[in-house]
Amino acid sequence: MHAFYEIMNTQTERLIIRPLEKRDASDILEYYSHPRVNCFMSERMTTVEEAEKFIDENEHYAICLKDSDFVIGDMFAGQDDEGEDTFCVGWQLNQSFEGKGYAREAATGLFNYLFQEAGARRIYAYVEDDNLRSRKLCERLGMRFEGCFKEFVSFVNNADGSPKYENTCVYAILKKEWIKE
Repeated sequence: MHAFYEIMNTQTERLIIRPLEKRDASDILEYYSHPRVNCFMSERMTTVEEAEKFIDENEHYAICLKDSDFVIGDMFAGQDDEGEDTFCVGWQLNQSFEGKGYAREAATGLFNYLFQEAGARRIYAYVEDDNLRSRKLCERLGMRFEGCFKEFVSFVNNADGSPKYENTCVYAILKKEWIKE
């Protein structure tokens, strides 16, 4: 387990970002039962028990409404194999809460924590090229488009059973760009 994972608990204007807990299982089941982007298809869940197992096996942060502690999404931040100061991030939001600025608010809280508390120098995200909401979020966060890997990875199969390969974009931001040193 990453040292920063268990201690991160931050608040924004409307949200609390904290490690997922077993009590969050039914909330995350609501949006993981019908993933809308292929990269989350392998994490599709149909039972609360599957959601609890996901919570036990993954270091994800809950994105909770501050007034009710209802989980509206989750995020992850993992240290890169290349160095302890580089983090890969990702997010998944309950469709019912999209378009209200929650994803940007949560990602901003996460980035602030990673850059100011966890020692991040660089944060990057992989985003499938057809996931326009996440691509736009990366851009609104000030992340730079660094390139697109053609037919990089497969999350689902075509109708004939062959792998459907996804084009995957890379977005990144450096601490000095985030902090505006």
